[in-house]
Amino acid sequence: MCEANVYIVDKEGSEKLLLESVDKVFPTEEGILLENIFSQRKIIKAKIKEMHLVDHRIILEEK
Repeated sequence: MCEANVYIVDKEGSEKLLLESVDKVFPTEEGILLENIFSQRKIIKAKIKEMHLVDHRIILEEK
C-alpha cells in the first residue's frame, strides 16, 4: 500500500493526526487538498513540512 497518514503541527509544535490513508495530495488556491482511499477530502491552509514516505507520514505546518 502507498498511503500515508497526514499530521498537522500547530504553532506550539504539537502534532495531531489530520487524515489517515491519504493517497492524493493536491496544491490549490485555497490550500492543500488531501484525499484518502475512502474518498474523504480535506482542504487545509498549510505547507508541507516533511514527507517520510517509507514511514507513510506526511507532516504539514499551519500557515
